[in-house]
Order: sequence, then structure tokens, then C-alpha cells
Amino acid sequence: MGKFSKSGGREMPELNTSSLPDLVFAFLFFIMMVTSMREVTPKVSYSNLPQATELTKLEEKSLVTFIYVGKPTEQYRAMYGTSSAIQLNDQITQNASAVYNYVKEAEGKIKDERKKLMQISIKGDRDTKMNIISDIREELRRADVLNISYSARQSKK
Repeated sequence: MGKFSKSGGREMPELNTSSLPDLVFAFLFFIMMVTSMREVTPKVSYSNLPQATELTKLEEKSLVTFIYVGKPTEQYRAMYGTSSAIQLNDQITQNASAVYNYVKEAEGKIKDERKKLMQISIKGDRDTKMNIISDIREELRRADVLNISYSARQSKK
């Protein structure tokens, strides 16, 4: 039998880090391509969301289309007044019939097999009158939208 000895000056070779900056840059580029930033600048104030006790988080936000309802912010009050308005992407309107075209346009951007998973989320201010929400719901019904959710805050117990 042979003898095994721990002699020898074998050392661990140094780690070559010359390609590390390339890897970090490639990872950063990947993250920048995959991540989407907020695309809509709020033009109506919806910060005073209603409170609810039973909430669920939205699963796949890429399939969610938001409709913002509230009073126009300070810079848009001269154009739209102080009554509640509807924000669809970057457009403000007080006519709920514009919701139909907005939803159909958003639906056209989604692949056919995923259209049934599309969801509309209404972010409405607590002080918004219910007749505006009802008008929006009528337009969503006309556009055959089945999944509607309402944004709310967790109520304090």
C-alpha cells in the first residue's frame, strides 16, 4: 500500500475576476429590460382609498389595467374643475363612455389565450360619487369585462 502524505505545497489558485464586470453589466441589463416602471403619472388624487377588511393581492400585475377616479390634482383643476374625473393612462375625462375604448385597446395588447385573465382595477377615492363608479361599471359590462376589482386599504381593527 502506498502512503498518503499531506506534504506538498499545493495552494488554492487565485480566483480570476476579470470577467466579473461583464457579468454584473449583463445582469444589470437583464434587470433593466425585464422591469417595468410606473407608466402613468397621477393626475387625479385617489390617495383617500376606502377601507376594507378582506383584501387579496393582485396576482399578475401585467394583466391588470387600472382606472383612476378622483378629484383632479391642483394643476388640472383649472381645466377639469373640482368634481370627480376619470384618468385612463395619461388622459383625464369626465365622460365614462371613454372607458369602453380604453379597455378594448388594453385588451388588444394581450395575447388571445390570456385575455380571459385580464382584470380591471378601479382605484377610486373615498369621496367619489357612486354614480361615476356605476357609469364605469356599465361601460365595462358593455366591453364584456368580467374581472373587476376595487383598490382599498386594510382597515385598522
